Amino acid sequence: MLDIKFVRENPDAVKENIKKKFQEAKLPLVDQVIALDAENRAAIGEASSLRAERNALSKKIGALMGQAKKDPSKLEEAEAVKAQVAAQAERLKELEAKETELEEKIKEIMYTIPQMIDPSVPIGPDDSCNVEVQRFGEATVPSFEIPYHTEIMESFNGIDLDSARRVAGNGFYYLMGDIARLHEAVLAYARDFMINKGFTYVIPPFMMHGDVVKGVMSFPEMEAMMYKIEGEDLYLIGTSEHTMIGRFIDQILPEDSLPQTLTSYSPCFRKEKGAHGIEERGVYRIHQFEKQEMIVVCKPEDSMIWYDKLWKNSVELFRSLDIPVRQLECCSGDLADLKVKSCDIEAWSPRQQKYFEVCSCSNLGDAQARRLHIRIKGADGKNYLAHTLNNTCVAPPRMLIAFLENNLHEDGTVSIPEVLRPYMGGKEVLVPNKK
Repeated sequence: MLDIKFVRENPDAVKENIKKKFQEAKLPLVDQVIALDAENRAAIGEASSLRAERNALSKKIGALMGQAKKDPSKLEEAEAVKAQVAAQAERLKELEAKETELEEKIKEIMYTIPQMIDPSVPIGPDDSCNVEVQRFGEATVPSFEIPYHTEIMESFNGIDLDSARRVAGNGFYYLMGDIARLHEAVLAYARDFMINKGFTYVIPPFMMHGDVVKGVMSFPEMEAMMYKIEGEDLYLIGTSEHTMIGRFIDQILPEDSLPQTLTSYSPCFRKEKGAHGIEERGVYRIHQFEKQEMIVVCKPEDSMIWYDKLWKNSVELFRSLDIPVRQLECCSGDLADLKVKSCDIEAWSPRQQKYFEVCSCSNLGDAQARRLHIRIKGADGKNYLAHTLNNTCVAPPRMLIAFLENNLHEDGTVSIPEVLRPYMGGKEVLVPNKK
């Protein structure tokens, strides 16, 4: 969310930013919110003048009442001043109600106007315009045919989708045996990987209040993703980033406590509205999964440094599991409204012979901090807004697709990279139960 003062002073820049995000329908909102802000500031000014005058008149009434003991005529004058104060009180009440109404309207519009994107963001209307930056590891295609990921899992008796459908419907799964163990091994390895990077491990709440939801994400994201608990002001989290950033709501952080570098585990719950496509069968796009996340709260001048560190962590982790990846810069039209800059880390799929998303790294600037009132106490005693960032560490079972495809052999066995073996009881290879 932008500062209304910034919008007021830079309307053309804000409109140009909206155009770069291909959201022309929002252009009238800029002039609309500026007009509402002017009306609100006028109401605040009038109310402030009335309060000052009321204070002065209250003192005058006191003086007149004191004088009335000696001069009864002063009593009549005091009553006239009291009537004036009463009239002003009614006007003040109207103005305060108007302020509340206008501030709510302004807030709702400001929630809708997108954050200013970084100048380095490529311009394009949708994800087809995202730009490949660099590749890590050799993307190879084996001489043998790689089965669909659910077929690989089934060869280990590792997945049961039919039972999951009967229990919960589409978009759910049972993982079993070595595949379930591999799932947990990847999460445990990712946890320790991030701890060794100096991040603090956290298990956050898996639900949050509506005010936190509004603080951490845009309304279109909220509608498409969130499950609401009926009859309560609680939502199931779609990612632990939400409650991790929500942890700092209304907080003033000492400057010397930054950066806050955190890695969190959680289950994630998503509606996945509109999700479809043949490559989304199985466990690619689902309603429930688990994830290890990276979160940073830092000073504004450090946020781009941390942005680079976060996505590079993902590359290092995936390469340690023998998975080739690439970095893909997200274009302006593919950025959610709160994001300043974002990139995806995509893993190589030798079966599809293309890359697919496994991590998403985002710098949100001060957008979440402004909505949630997350401030930093500077050395000079003044408060300023923090910057927030997040990145996926690993999100199995989608990450398992990349792992299984890239470590599969023609005989159906799957190699376990050295870094993962301690979490798999020392196993070096998984042998299928059936072929």
